[in-house]
Amino acid sequence: MVKSMTGFGRAEQTINEKTYLVEIKSLNGKQLEINLKIPPLLKTYEFDVRNLLQANLFRGTIECFISIKQNGSLKPVVINTDLIKAYYKQIDELADDLKIDTNSVLSALLRLPEVVTPSNEVLNENDWSDLKKVIEDALNELNKHRIDEGKSLEKELKLRIKNINKQEEEILKLEPKRKERMKAELLTMLEENVGKENYDANRMEQELIYYIEKIDIREEQVRLKNHCDYFKTILDDAEESKGKKLAFVIQEIGREINTTGSKAYDSQIQKCVVLMKDEMEKAKEQIFNVL
Repeated sequence: MVKSMTGFGRAEQTINEKTYLVEIKSLNGKQLEINLKIPPLLKTYEFDVRNLLQANLFRGTIECFISIKQNGSLKPVVINTDLIKAYYKQIDELADDLKIDTNSVLSALLRLPEVVTPSNEVLNENDWSDLKKVIEDALNELNKHRIDEGKSLEKELKLRIKNINKQEEEILKLEPKRKERMKAELLTMLEENVGKENYDANRMEQELIYYIEKIDIREEQVRLKNHCDYFKTILDDAEESKGKKLAFVIQEIGREINTTGSKAYDSQIQKCVVLMKDEMEKAKEQIFNVL
């Protein structure tokens, strides 16, 4: 099973006199990065929220917004009556000097610094337990999105590896003809420049064998196939977070493809190498989104 790093989850529930709203968005990222926006009411539980997100999301750039709407008689804010009286006294004195009416000054007073402040109330254990369930609901919805998008990613990645395997099989068919052609070309070049009678045929045979072994690509093809098989095994594995493993294996696949291309000396094999590189780059782009 493959999970995407991108997803969105939202949950809202009213319990007693509080309405909890939780929205969580996840984007791709190398590590886990959590951007948390919570009301002052929840500050004492910030680490609990972060731990809950970390335990469920593993990796990615996470944006989490939590709001708590208090209904009924609860007070989300506090009005500093002593401060507002002090402000009003000074304004009233100034108004007398300037002969200004102060009948509608209340709205302006409420906007002055420190007049209206957030309540110092904090969630109790029961409220936190209720909110935790809402967060878990949002996380479950986000993970469903990750799984749905992960199915598309898995299908795409398997297609890319399948296409690489096809080109690798084509190279194996071309390999014997490549060796014969290279041997014939080297002998022709030697005869044209040195003359058939002027070199030791046995020594020449040994040198040809050594040279052809140096540019042999069978080992690269075996390793390439093994890496592709391992890549597919990781895709089918039950582990949730596998993006880093896949990134490492695709890097090894790219190394074998590049080495094959550098040793090929054959236009048909080079075409296969180019097609494999194209498939590999497409797979890399998808892996960036894998959890």
